[in-house]
Amino acid sequence: MNRRQRVLIVGPSMRLVGGQSIQADYIFRGLQHETAVAMSFQAIDPALPRVLSSLQRIRYVRTGVTFPLYCVQLFFSVLRCDVLHIFSASYCSFVLATTPAVFLGRLFGKKVVVNYHSGEAEDHLRRWPSAVRMLRRAHSLVVPSPYLVRVLAQFGLRATAIGNAINLQSFQFRQRRELRPAFLANRNFEALYNVAGVLRAFAMIQRERPDAILTVAGDGAQRDALHDLARQLQLRNVQFVGRVAPEDMPALYDRHDLWLNASDVDNMPLSILEAFASGVAVVSTNPGGIPDIVEHGRTGMLSACGDERALAQNALALLQPPALAQQPALAQQLTTNGKAESEKYTWAPIRRQWLALYAQLLDPVAPES
Repeated sequence: MNRRQRVLIVGPSMRLVGGQSIQADYIFRGLQHETAVAMSFQAIDPALPRVLSSLQRIRYVRTGVTFPLYCVQLFFSVLRCDVLHIFSASYCSFVLATTPAVFLGRLFGKKVVVNYHSGEAEDHLRRWPSAVRMLRRAHSLVVPSPYLVRVLAQFGLRATAIGNAINLQSFQFRQRRELRPAFLANRNFEALYNVAGVLRAFAMIQRERPDAILTVAGDGAQRDALHDLARQLQLRNVQFVGRVAPEDMPALYDRHDLWLNASDVDNMPLSILEAFASGVAVVSTNPGGIPDIVEHGRTGMLSACGDERALAQNALALLQPPALAQQPALAQQLTTNGKAESEKYTWAPIRRQWLALYAQLLDPVAPES
């Protein structure tokens, strides 16, 4: 095609920071100055006029008032694009955000890319056959991990893996000669991320290391329950800092030495890549796509989901005093290998893959890379 390809990204805005919103914003901004594409963005959570903005702070009400506005804006946005690049989650979000975008894209003869990110994919697609049918209407399915490629294949859906991108220049790698018991947990306060498991594991850690500290960054539906649990466990040196803006995260990683995660359902957490890039040792459970980016004993320490004792023991193994031998060498090995792993997700290769995909959709004889 002679003119620039008009690509519309449909995804969550940065008003509610999460993995998808960060990736959608990163791709949108990263491709804005490309000569081959003209980028535009449609938020699935558009801001209401100021007179109605207070309604977006009320759960359920905000959906009722935001959804019609999203559909109207989406209608006109689709008319002005050649390719829809739709960021997709699961369950109700799939129905309210992904389904209208796929429907309008196909209605108006646009090329449709569904960029499916949910770690709950297997349960979602098994329980919602309508979602499988809708995904089949996309011209291309893209997921951020080999794990999701395998899950979608179980439902007869062929997907391509294009990893999440990380801006390594934002993170300063620092090699820790000896790990301090300074832990960071930064997942949203939702049941699937099991932040409660982090608190229970930290209670075990703190019995062995009374000097251990834990910073918990994030927010969500379980906020009050997690604060109550921390009090019940009589945890010391635990600080809940709320949501942290992406630009402030590098400094937060730099102040800690271990990243602690107990999620039960997951895909490809950006926070793992950020920890790798910062030289922070990764100690995590192993759901979903995490083993695709973390290899136990090489780039991090993994334990089974729900096994909080093993999670704590893995962390304590990295905190053994230098006199007991292995710890400094193991910790440095993990963080050095983690840094190398993070470099697979830099912008340059991700950029090439997205541009090649867009070109292929609009010109099937174009070279793939």
